[in-house]
Amino acid sequence: MTVLLWILGILAVPTLVAVLWLGGVFVKEFRAQTSGAGGADDAGGAEAAEQLGLLPAERQSTKSAGPLPAGWEAALDAVRNGDWKAGAGLLEGIGRDWDRRSMAVSMLASLASEEDEWLIAWETGRPDDPDAAVVRACSTVGLAGRLRGAQWAKHTTREQFDGFHRMLRRSREEIARAAALNPDDPTPYISEISVATGLGYPHSEMDKLWAEITARAPHHYEAHWHALQYWCKKWCGSEQLATEFAARAAASAPPGSLLTVFPLVSHFEHDDSDDNDADRTPEMIARVNAGLADAAAADPTHPRLPELRHLLAYYLSLQDRDEAAIEQFKLVDGYVNALPWRYHGDGMTARYLRIRNLSAQAVAAEAAAN
Repeated sequence: MTVLLWILGILAVPTLVAVLWLGGVFVKEFRAQTSGAGGADDAGGAEAAEQLGLLPAERQSTKSAGPLPAGWEAALDAVRNGDWKAGAGLLEGIGRDWDRRSMAVSMLASLASEEDEWLIAWETGRPDDPDAAVVRACSTVGLAGRLRGAQWAKHTTREQFDGFHRMLRRSREEIARAAALNPDDPTPYISEISVATGLGYPHSEMDKLWAEITARAPHHYEAHWHALQYWCKKWCGSEQLATEFAARAAASAPPGSLLTVFPLVSHFEHDDSDDNDADRTPEMIARVNAGLADAAAADPTHPRLPELRHLLAYYLSLQDRDEAAIEQFKLVDGYVNALPWRYHGDGMTARYLRIRNLSAQAVAAEAAAN
């Protein structure tokens, strides 16, 4: 039987949190900057961006936040063509790099949504393979989201909710099996955070799940992403709980871990202001500066680094730190599937270009003035 899967934001981490299928999301509207470029017009901003070597709309990919690690695209293409051994080889090559492993597992689970014969062949050819088991577990969590659909709760039927909750409960069996087959791997437990969010685990149960994860990978990027979603006001927590969680993550993590992104994410998730004042406070400037230092210390090939850079570029732009914003934009240009653009769905490219081009024109105006 074909297994359906619907996972949004494969490279973001986003990754197993299907933000839209768990319910409504908060989207902050972008406001045109009034300083620097003076509210740049679209044509002038696009011209300024082009002069800086930035790419036009048609060359922005909405598939990911940044380029895939070397060799991944070829492996995924082979899987799409039915070669399960390419998927198995991808995970074997990653080994115990848990950040990369969870990301690759998510991508393989996404492919199973289109056709899972290759995964069935993998399971048949290698019974009790922990890699196949974790892909299956993650795909089952995604199937729950597919059954629910992507509409707001008020537009979701009781039948959809029942299927959603039933499949989430079933997924716990697959998660437990994957965890038993590879006890050191945090990935099954990370996928269960989406179950915790969807089923509304009490905080005490989430704390136990988090202890399992941090015992295996205390500074895991994707784990923190999912956990922050759980603690957000829109799901199972509050603004205060989310803010405190994000602050602890950033404070306790080593340089280069990228966990400084989470205070920015928490701010974005809960900010309902109509202007940029909330984004320009001394606290927010300090958060952005911490993110810049974290990005500078990170492995430049870290697959999650572009996600931090997108948020840095956004907030630097809102803070009128346009030259620094352009530095970050140049490092991610060509890819737009990341916060803060992702929540705009089909409009993510337009939102990205709007902010990027405002900073580009501000930089051009400053250069002309000097």
